Amino acid sequence: MTNSTPLPPRDKKRLYVRSWGCQMNVYDSGRMADVLAPLGYQPVDAPEDADMVILNTCHIREKATEKLFSELGRLRLMKQEREAGGAGMVLAVAGCVAQAEGAEIVARAPYVDIVLGPQSYHKLPEMVARAGRAAGAVVETEFPVEEKFDHLPDAAAPQGVTAFLTIQEGCDKFCAFCVVPYTRGAEYSRPAAAVLAEARRMAAQGTRELTLLGQNVNAYHGEGPDGSEWGLARLLYALAEIPGIERLRYTTSHPRDMDDALIAAHRDLPAVMPFLHLPVQSGSDRVLQAMNRGHTAADYLKLVQRLRAARPDLALSTDIIAGHPGETEADHQATMELIRQVGFAQAFSFKYSPRPGTPAAGAPFHMDEATKDRRLQEVQALLRDQQAAFNASKAGETVEVLFTGAGRHPGQLSGRTPWLQPVHVAANSSRIGEVAPVRILKGHPNSLLGELLHATPLDREMNAA
Repeated sequence: MTNSTPLPPRDKKRLYVRSWGCQMNVYDSGRMADVLAPLGYQPVDAPEDADMVILNTCHIREKATEKLFSELGRLRLMKQEREAGGAGMVLAVAGCVAQAEGAEIVARAPYVDIVLGPQSYHKLPEMVARAGRAAGAVVETEFPVEEKFDHLPDAAAPQGVTAFLTIQEGCDKFCAFCVVPYTRGAEYSRPAAAVLAEARRMAAQGTRELTLLGQNVNAYHGEGPDGSEWGLARLLYALAEIPGIERLRYTTSHPRDMDDALIAAHRDLPAVMPFLHLPVQSGSDRVLQAMNRGHTAADYLKLVQRLRAARPDLALSTDIIAGHPGETEADHQATMELIRQVGFAQAFSFKYSPRPGTPAAGAPFHMDEATKDRRLQEVQALLRDQQAAFNASKAGETVEVLFTGAGRHPGQLSGRTPWLQPVHVAANSSRIGEVAPVRILKGHPNSLLGELLHATPLDREMNAA
């Protein structure tokens, strides 16, 4: 990785954080940088420039542990070179792999200084101090989730035009394939007042689109300012009143927690974007039961019907697992049929891979990799066709685009449609952070090309360039 920003002065400490996985990890990485800023740590773009390196890991993706140790092997050599030159490097492993496999990390990589789970980020300054005194790794993998949020500082740096905000952590659903309940702990919802205060700070720093994060975000049940329990719908109504926040999104949702109030919020709140990530995982009732999902394919289809009745322009995204233990060819075809019936605008799809300690890992009838690969390819081909068709359907429409940054080419800006599609438009950079009407000229498989409906002379100059 090459440096894109000037290095902090050498008398400042330099911090490099690498994140894998979900948006929550991205949010957590930013908060770790905030926690370490009072110690003098400033971000850099490459590990070789850093006095401290944090690997913020994710246990959801396949071969997560192997990828971690491969990266640690590379960093070990870098750390040795720095030490030979009279400098030091604090090496930390954070996140869900650290939570699940802390003992193995310490055993296999004794040169790691700090191992911390997702609920211990607020303890980083203390752990850095302890690492300087300790022989061996400093390990924190407990679940004090309330304590973490109570002790995290206010975000120090502007989050950008679009930003993530964690409102809920953990999960009580215990899907058979998922490691989250074991690495992130039980469901915990932040108090509404704390969420609103953080959102106001973000808005004051220029955030216009806010994505609320949670492993099971629509199970949010935080304490309201009046002491009553707030659900996600009520929180969305309060967030929509914050000046500057023009768009609201949330992820990841569970079908079992889409209540009437939340569906009504999609109907009644213009700030809530018409795009929803709603994982189904499988279209087979038999597999859904084995997964412990708590809903049937028919339940999911009825929910989609209700959502689209409330918000006719709603687009859906989902997660699909191909080749869950015991999945038959008929089960696979049921998934393909559900995908056809719903019509997804986007999706994430994976072949099943076992996560140690989960019920599915010990279940019978694991299938061969070739069968899983073939089924995944069939699922992905159908989902790609649906995404391409959805993007193509926007050609000729005029949509509101939030400009977020530079585009692919000089004179271009990149933005987001209400349906989270990237769109590229000839426009001047002063429009970053602005929502403007854009006529869509063409839909590509993964993005859109558009033109400003009300272009200024400066915009037209960019177009001519």
